[in-house]
Amino acid sequence: MKAATKKSKSEELRMGQIQIKCINKPYRDSPVDSIINVGGINPDGTRWKLDLASAVMHAERGDYQFFVQVGLNRAEVEVATRNGKKYLRTVRDDTKVDNLLSLPECP
Repeated sequence: MKAATKKSKSEELRMGQIQIKCINKPYRDSPVDSIINVGGINPDGTRWKLDLASAVMHAERGDYQFFVQVGLNRAEVEVATRNGKKYLRTVRDDTKVDNLLSLPECP
């Protein structure tokens, strides 16, 4: 992953940058099941969660720019299509770990 750029929380919010901190899959360890929800934490400490279709819609409209961050490593999230189905994936980086699938389950 590339090194994170330093931005204040207020700057990130103005730009619509949203950190994904958790995911849900129907069967966590299944390599064929897709992510069905992504989630994170709002600035006020409350949790947010979006189903995949809503997250894709917001990303495509430019409402939000999603990203995943572990330590100083940050990976942008983009919309991709496979077999006619849209999904979220991280922009290819230098790690072999799947950035989204490595996140914990959302409550």
